[in-house]
Amino acid sequence: MSHILALDQGTSSSRSIVFDRDGRIVAMAQREFRQIYPQPGWVEHDPTEIWTTQMATARDALAKAGVDASDVAAIGITNQRETTVVWNRATGEPICNAIVWQDRRAEPTCAALRARGLEAMFQAKTGLIIDAYFSGTKLKWILDHVPHARAAAAQGDLAFGTIDSWLMWHLTGGAVHATDVSNASRTLLFNVRRNEWDEELLALLDIPREILPAVHPSSHAFGRTRADVLGASIAIGGVAGDQQSALFGQACFKAGLAKNTYGTGCFMLMHTGEQFLASTNGLITTSAAQLDATPEYALEGSVFIGGAVVQWLRDGLRAIKGSGEVQGLAESVPDAGGVMFVPAFTGLGAPYWKADARGAIVGLTRGTTAAHIARAALESIAFQSAALLQAMSRDALANGGAAVSELRVDGGACVNNLLMQFQADLLGIPVVRPAVIETTALGAAYLAGLSSGLYAGLDELSAQWRAERVFHPTMTRERAGELMVRWEHAVRQTTAP
Repeated sequence: MSHILALDQGTSSSRSIVFDRDGRIVAMAQREFRQIYPQPGWVEHDPTEIWTTQMATARDALAKAGVDASDVAAIGITNQRETTVVWNRATGEPICNAIVWQDRRAEPTCAALRARGLEAMFQAKTGLIIDAYFSGTKLKWILDHVPHARAAAAQGDLAFGTIDSWLMWHLTGGAVHATDVSNASRTLLFNVRRNEWDEELLALLDIPREILPAVHPSSHAFGRTRADVLGASIAIGGVAGDQQSALFGQACFKAGLAKNTYGTGCFMLMHTGEQFLASTNGLITTSAAQLDATPEYALEGSVFIGGAVVQWLRDGLRAIKGSGEVQGLAESVPDAGGVMFVPAFTGLGAPYWKADARGAIVGLTRGTTAAHIARAALESIAFQSAALLQAMSRDALANGGAAVSELRVDGGACVNNLLMQFQADLLGIPVVRPAVIETTALGAAYLAGLSSGLYAGLDELSAQWRAERVFHPTMTRERAGELMVRWEHAVRQTTAP
């Protein structure tokens, strides 16, 4: 039993990956599912479709790998985080569609909480800001708006969970209603200092305790699958939200280690060990993946538009026909020619938090070409990520920690060498790309392998992590500083006076 099956349930697709004991990918399968937009600002998923696509990919991946379920040591689950599901305990049927993390319908609830001056209290307990992004206000909306939901919840007939809980419930035939600390920490209901649901927060959001899952460490014997699901009963040994899972898959186990995932957006996390750091620089504090009951934390910052800016170059500006063309076009000029591109298409996330910001391209001249704009678009991903890392370093240094000494990277856009070199130049530290960039799924596999005894401990996993390429900074710190000043000036142009 030297293989691990990782279930990677994302926002637009369900994937399954079979890893061998050395952390190498043996086989992978992926299926997309529907995105449902009932009205502006609302985003939903069909929970049953998520379950069926996830199981289809699991069976496909095992078949491609030539591995029987009886040869799998454990299953690890990683998932889109704040997406919220409520289902009937007796039937296992959802009472409505899942409300996706991007959904904004709970904003009135958040505004009311902020108006009561509760933001500092929520941040002190949860590490989060009060925002419709997180699960608790979505759950309140469901209980308030789905007919008979609140009465059924009070009677103990309903179960709430993020996607990990939904999958585990069905994998185990309803025997397990659980989550891990990393997912629980994204609900606005979980006290991350004490690692438990918080009664005061539950009361403020009018959430009955009976509806909540049990919370366990991320590496834990959660239960076993029904034998008929995949052909044999398999232990579920690891669960973590996608970004914390990627942090673990990058072997960032100690304070000061950081990773950045370059996807549609960018998510940067820095491990802070057992120290809860309340950011004063626009970041949030979240629970890291944990091996036992001891709380561990990370600082997190999110960039809303990362790789999506390349999609805009393709679909909006029509400067390229395919996303793969962007590096060649950008490299056809020596630099961006003074152009700065701030892709604030949906506002600006951390560390700025400007919801009313809109995209801006500044520094245009008569000599500006599509190549200069393409290069500036790529560089915008690095500028936004650099601003995040600078905020993290300020928070760390203010609390007696150390600045980040290297940045580990993953996600689809990290294969772009031009982008990664520019990122290293801006940061002034090495940017390290691992041999396996599917670190989200790998983190879940590692967590499951630890609980099942396949791995002896973190030292073994640290030794297994391998770099594929290291990008060393070549730009002077003075030049990098000048560019960051110009970037911040461009950011200020994105909001009307």
